[in-house]
Amino acid sequence: MKILSVNAGSSSLKFTAFEMPEEKKLISGYLERIGIGGSFYTLKVNGEKFRVEKEIKTHQEAFQIVMEELIHHNIVSDLSEIKGIGHRVVHGGEYFKESAVVTDEVIAKIEELNSLAPLHNPAAVTGIKAAIEVVPNATEVVTFDTAYHQTMAEETYLYALPKSWYKDYKVRKYGAHGTSHKYIAEKMAEILGTKESKLIICHIGSGASISAIKNGVCVNTSMGFTPNAGLIMGTRCGDIDASIIPYMINEAGLTTKEIDTIINKESGLLAISEGYSDMRDIETHLLEDKDENCELALKMFTRRIVDYIAKYYFELKGCDAIVFTAGIGENGPYEREKVLEALDFLGVKLNAELNNQIASYKEIHEGKITTDDSTISAYVIPTDEEIMIARDTFHFAK
Repeated sequence: MKILSVNAGSSSLKFTAFEMPEEKKLISGYLERIGIGGSFYTLKVNGEKFRVEKEIKTHQEAFQIVMEELIHHNIVSDLSEIKGIGHRVVHGGEYFKESAVVTDEVIAKIEELNSLAPLHNPAAVTGIKAAIEVVPNATEVVTFDTAYHQTMAEETYLYALPKSWYKDYKVRKYGAHGTSHKYIAEKMAEILGTKESKLIICHIGSGASISAIKNGVCVNTSMGFTPNAGLIMGTRCGDIDASIIPYMINEAGLTTKEIDTIINKESGLLAISEGYSDMRDIETHLLEDKDENCELALKMFTRRIVDYIAKYYFELKGCDAIVFTAGIGENGPYEREKVLEALDFLGVKLNAELNNQIASYKEIHEGKITTDDSTISAYVIPTDEEIMIARDTFHFAK
């Protein structure tokens, strides 16, 4: 069965086609600058990459191009072969604890949550409606980044704020990256041979979050009401004293919109290093140029990760495995080393040779990076949100 996993942005569309249930990746692509001029798209099929310059005015046109490319590359001979299309949606609020088949009611609820994810939910709905127009007979399914974290207890997801903020305005911890955390939890259950385990999953990329998982269920996560909470990230500040915001509004005359831009797009590693949001650049300038700002950025970044791992270790009352995933987690042996060295007080022992062997651009992509006598095992596991979307879509479409 042919299944399509889709991630629609306000001016972009990512997709991957799978043969299910074999989970064979057939083709993937990324259409960019939709509706804003200078559009183009890239494809990867059979190990080859293609780039096409083409003006794309709407998401419906983008989906039409995807269908044409599927036929052109002999992925399908007819659009009726596409039985399901799964869509990534960032925010499902408290409505969605798992993936759902698209209905008018489901779309209405996603749109109701637009204020909680103004850059993402409207774009997802645009993508869903475009897909329905182009491939009307496929089963449309939505998978939510927030869904996996809906198992958190009330004392974990509530803030110490007036209850009316929660009841009337939906202010609470939601978390994000849930599809990735769920994938890693399921993968680790295969590796360990059981779901009966305590995991601390570190999804560390430009956006970053850590989750505490007990027996396959999320009990806590570092992101909060928005993805800004928790860890220091590429351009997001992570946890700060909330009173800094009104202070800067009063002292510097900043507007709430300007503050929002600063804490989401001009902070984090970018601000501390004074110019670099990419960890690869920071490590290069630290190791080659002895850049003090980059050294500080790395120390602060590492400290926050260690803080959350330690917090969740005690919340779980122990830990069977720490897992690194996403861009930095999968490809940053230096950062992994710094994190695990800081956890030596828990008896964590890094196997430096194994750690340096693993990255997505190397021959070995995943594996254990601690010694056999380490009290807690640490692993590197590549995440795969697209296959999680495809699995849920296949479940509803078959």
